[in-house]
Amino acid sequence: MNNLTPLLSVTIPTWNRGDFLKLNLEQLVSQLPELSYPIEILVSDNASTDDTQAVVAAFLNRGLPVCYIRNPENIGSDHNIAQCFNLAKGQYVLILGDDDLLIDGALKRLEQLLSQKSYGAVAFRAYGYDYNFKTERPIDSERLYEFSDVNDYLIRLGVKSTLISCNIIGKSYLPDCDAVSFCGSNLVQTDLVISAALRAENNLYIDSYLVACKRNNSGGYSFFDVFVNKYFYILEKYRTEGVSIKAIKAIERRMLIGFYPYYAWKHRLSNDRNLMQSYSILDNRFGNSWQFYAFIWPIFKLPKFIAIGWGSILVALGRIVIGDLRRGLQFLLSKIFIKSTS
Repeated sequence: MNNLTPLLSVTIPTWNRGDFLKLNLEQLVSQLPELSYPIEILVSDNASTDDTQAVVAAFLNRGLPVCYIRNPENIGSDHNIAQCFNLAKGQYVLILGDDDLLIDGALKRLEQLLSQKSYGAVAFRAYGYDYNFKTERPIDSERLYEFSDVNDYLIRLGVKSTLISCNIIGKSYLPDCDAVSFCGSNLVQTDLVISAALRAENNLYIDSYLVACKRNNSGGYSFFDVFVNKYFYILEKYRTEGVSIKAIKAIERRMLIGFYPYYAWKHRLSNDRNLMQSYSILDNRFGNSWQFYAFIWPIFKLPKFIAIGWGSILVALGRIVIGDLRRGLQFLLSKIFIKSTS
């Protein structure tokens, strides 16, 4: 890396969420004085019709280093994410959701780690918040896990490889990559993470909550189609490059126990009209697995009042098994606190 190359590009694809973008940029620029290396902040605006342009203009008028790209028309979420990666100039690229927030001190900590060693991919934890991202952050203590085996890294990541805001991609490992080639899955970032991780000797997982994500603030896609069919299609696509069947099966088990039950439970709770379509997607992929019948089948097939109660237990059990209980407890505590003070 030379003096003109940013260590990190923080790129933000956005569309019609100027209020969230303002919070995002404020949180980023408040951390810039702490940094020793140059970083790039790039906003890719997908032809917003709200006040997004004015929000960015206000930061530029303050002399803040924001590179602003405005598409003449809406090119879709996938292509906007791909554009962020392609235009980024940094050695590393973080594609940050416009409604997500890097917590205080996160940029400095990432700078310390990224400047010490070369990684293909770096991931960290995210947590959801409703009102105040600072008070709703789970109790935390950092642990670092470095992986020389890409399959061990991907197992550790699991579904986190689909989350744009908690994955940093070593762009130097993908010098000829056109991210547009990954469009069409709603998971451009997953292809980028896996591609970079496969080409590096080391990948890093930071077991610490560094990004806060606004809850219930995304959609526009079929959840189980994306996170079952398309996600595992991407994983299997890389088998010829080093992703093992053993790793894919391990990821399946973790998601059946610790990820899918919560969304199946939400599906059943809301009387979603696509309930049976979602069940069919899961059944087609995992119907031969005991984890499917233990953690998924009861939520879809038992009478609703039993399924909801039993599903609550399965969700809690799954969180315990995959080591994510503290985030769930923090969510419940914040809900109780908010209710008691309202």
